[in-house]
Amino acid sequence: MRLLIVSNAPLIFKDKSPYAYAPYVNELIILKKFSDKIDFCCPVWENDRGLLISKFPFEIHHNFKLIDSNLNSFKQVIRSVFYSFYNVIVLFSAMKNAEHIHLRCPGNIGLIACLVQVLFPGKIKTAKYAGNWDPKSKQPWSYRLQKYILNNTFMTKNMQVLVYGEWPHQSKNIKSFFTATYSESQIENIQEANFSSGLKFIFVGSLVAGKEPLYAIKIVEKLAEKGHNVMLDLYGGGIERISLEKYIQDNKLNKYVVLKGNQNQETIKQAYKESHFVILPSKSEGWPKAIAEGMFWGCVPVSTAVSCVPFMLDYGNRGLLLEMNLEKDTDQIQNLILDKKEYLSKSKLALSWSQKYTTDLFEAEIKKLLLK
Repeated sequence: MRLLIVSNAPLIFKDKSPYAYAPYVNELIILKKFSDKIDFCCPVWENDRGLLISKFPFEIHHNFKLIDSNLNSFKQVIRSVFYSFYNVIVLFSAMKNAEHIHLRCPGNIGLIACLVQVLFPGKIKTAKYAGNWDPKSKQPWSYRLQKYILNNTFMTKNMQVLVYGEWPHQSKNIKSFFTATYSESQIENIQEANFSSGLKFIFVGSLVAGKEPLYAIKIVEKLAEKGHNVMLDLYGGGIERISLEKYIQDNKLNKYVVLKGNQNQETIKQAYKESHFVILPSKSEGWPKAIAEGMFWGCVPVSTAVSCVPFMLDYGNRGLLLEMNLEKDTDQIQNLILDKKEYLSKSKLALSWSQKYTTDLFEAEIKKLLLK
């Protein structure tokens, strides 16, 4: 089978070898197992721009290069119109040659791809919608349009759209799905949490405003003010790092808030195992891998109620849902710290739930989709 991947995610070439965002590559390795040839239709970057990347362990059959753009200025808007015409032509050519079309949405390219795929009703297609599928959420018009096209069985045929969470009143195109990081063979017996040497919080994600890393810092700062022995490690990079460093320095938080930067998967896995809470006060998510990964190792998740997060946390039974009110959120975390029995209950429930979603199950479900 000749599989076409259409995505906003770029390819980066180093010494003529292709690289891409590391978690994305891990998922593509599984897709490659069930295809003879794999084509890409996506942008190409000249450097990694600080992205955590890894090398493709397989050969790319063909790369149909697209031009990505943003809409930050009027000049860029004008350019994007011309780029879109070019991208439509490239996408049409790529889809015409494919046996199975796989879209990665949402995004600028995802929107164009959603429109072009309508011209190929007879081809088998899948789409991974990595954003928030909640029909009631406030989203950019381009995201809403992509969701409408993918959900519409008249416009989009022979398509299974993988979405995070379970939502009512969806068409037969929509399939509730998940993502995974760890295999069944990696499951370990987790020792009961010990609070005697302090409480460890972990934040894993881009240091950008949308992920609200500053709010995570403020929660830990507040808990320290209340007399709790706490520490927060933040893993990831981004444009907010300088302002976060300043806040940490200005408020003398260096002893218990540490910016660790981008680290490899093994380092982060060990950090999860040593932590009590995984925290993510994000404004928008699809399937927050940091939350699922932390839960896999027994961390109690603390996250905003966005996208499928309430489902993941069983509406508070296996974690804490943030209200983005510093006093209230700090109080509910403090109450859990003071009630170790309740903490352990949530930790066990979180671990039990997350360990069902292994890469083994993910691979089995992908096989069903691609070899229909």
